Amino acid sequence: MTATTKSGDNVDKVLVAILGRALKAITEEMSVSMERTTRSPILCEARDYVTGLYDAEGRMLEQTENLPILSFSLAPVCKHIAQKFKGNIFPGDVFFHNDVFSLGNQNNDVAAFKPIFFGDKLVAWSATKGHMADIGGNVRGGYNPDATEIWQEALRIPAVKVVERGQVRKDVWDLIFANIRLDIVEADMQAEIGACTVGERRLQALIEKYGLEVFEAHKLALFDAAKKLMQAEIRAIPNGSYTGEAWAYYDGKNVGSKYKIKVTITVDGEHITFDYAGTDKQTNAFVNGTYTSSASATVLTFLQMVNPDIPHNEGMIEPIEIIIPEGTILNAAFPAATTYGNHLCPNNADAIIRALAPVIPDRVGAGWNQLLCSLSTGTDTRKGEPYVDIMFMGLKGGSGAMPTCDGYDHIGMIDASGGVLDQDYEMFEQQTPHLLLEHELLCDSAGAGKFRGGLGVRTRYRVGGEGTQIVTFGDGDIEPAFGLQGGKGGTLNTIELRMPDGRTVVPRTKDIIKGVPTGTEYLQIAGGGGGWGDARERHAAKVRDEVRNGVISRGAALEVYGVALDDQLEVNEDETARLRGKRS
Repeated sequence: MTATTKSGDNVDKVLVAILGRALKAITEEMSVSMERTTRSPILCEARDYVTGLYDAEGRMLEQTENLPILSFSLAPVCKHIAQKFKGNIFPGDVFFHNDVFSLGNQNNDVAAFKPIFFGDKLVAWSATKGHMADIGGNVRGGYNPDATEIWQEALRIPAVKVVERGQVRKDVWDLIFANIRLDIVEADMQAEIGACTVGERRLQALIEKYGLEVFEAHKLALFDAAKKLMQAEIRAIPNGSYTGEAWAYYDGKNVGSKYKIKVTITVDGEHITFDYAGTDKQTNAFVNGTYTSSASATVLTFLQMVNPDIPHNEGMIEPIEIIIPEGTILNAAFPAATTYGNHLCPNNADAIIRALAPVIPDRVGAGWNQLLCSLSTGTDTRKGEPYVDIMFMGLKGGSGAMPTCDGYDHIGMIDASGGVLDQDYEMFEQQTPHLLLEHELLCDSAGAGKFRGGLGVRTRYRVGGEGTQIVTFGDGDIEPAFGLQGGKGGTLNTIELRMPDGRTVVPRTKDIIKGVPTGTEYLQIAGGGGGWGDARERHAAKVRDEVRNGVISRGAALEVYGVALDDQLEVNEDETARLRGKRS
């Protein structure tokens, strides 16, 4: 029943498993705490946050990744804080951080870190990171397509101690929140501290139960087990180097601009390297990424292709090497604007998928719909208060189909992997002055295939309030989600503003539209995901059912899927066989 770690400690294999589940349960409880105590819709509804536990050195013990792009952004900063404040870390301390040039991933994603002591010994950290409704800078809400440098985007928060030995450092606290527009952000950061405290208490109780020496030994064994599981997954990929490319379109300043993302993936036994040499240089606009956001995107994309039961701890990522040259669009050098960086994740994922699809076709799905997003700000005249809202009901379409199943319909506000929920309709109308008119899945938006892509959505609302400003950011208006193994591509994204005077304004994909009149109708189409396999191999009865349900039109069933239906929407077997027999 026992095994031996590298340090020679005897460990109980059953207890290793129990410890792994206990750590996961703690981070999940921290996540529930965030959901129940935060106030901004992007946190309490969309769950745009991550919660995690890290050892004294900042190594990942476990985490709950509600928004996947944040999932591997806490450990690098935790290691940074542990080193920066070494000798000056005490029970009851709390640190804030968002600085993208000291391992942060995005300005709006602000983290709280709380050291965990057992007796007088630092044994671990609890941490949360969430997207704040505002973070200062030139534009309320944080997204500024006109930005060319970091100071035009946000308040930078390098690692700073805001609570010392349980006492708030009020001068530091006031300095931070004096530079942020919305009071809701202060409340949400207090909720982050609360979630960290939940993690602190639960981990202290866990160590009290088993003892510190047992905890440390089994922690190392847990790392080792996760490492071996990941190494086994990598061994299943043929050795060699595989290259994939994808494109990001329009940087917000240079019309027609296009930027290449190139990755060379080298598999060597139990080790895998993602090398982004050949990726285009950073832009002079805000479409740039940080190393942390890009590396996180790489890891979470690869995780879609391996055993989903691997524990998410430091051992899991040890066999993975990521090289992203500084000065490229995925790792911009100081003082570049980088707020858009999280949203380069889908483009990054496309490059990885294209590289590995020919090698492990049974593990790789078709392309996902790209993100096209908008953020509205203004004054809610019903309350006389400012608001910020990211329209995450309509900013993402369908996921790509897999070799064994259809893609997910309308995946919500995510970047390369699932996890974030939609807005509640009634809450949207309570928290903004807008009136929702339409939100529905979009017929024929999915890429056709033996397994079809996920459906996109159509969203429409009427603008209310005063002083409305709409910021758009994203991609997907040029290149649809791609199909694999003969599957068809998805559909494109669009945003239109239908003004009360009859004009229609089509914003660019990185744009600021000021003075949007009350009564304007906002219309957004989010496209579907790519299909997998020959559409004429899709089961005819399934096509029939989807025509009946409005997922596929009768015309597409005939022309694309080769399924003929009679007036009662039953399959005409003879005509269908004839149509499908014509395929090359």
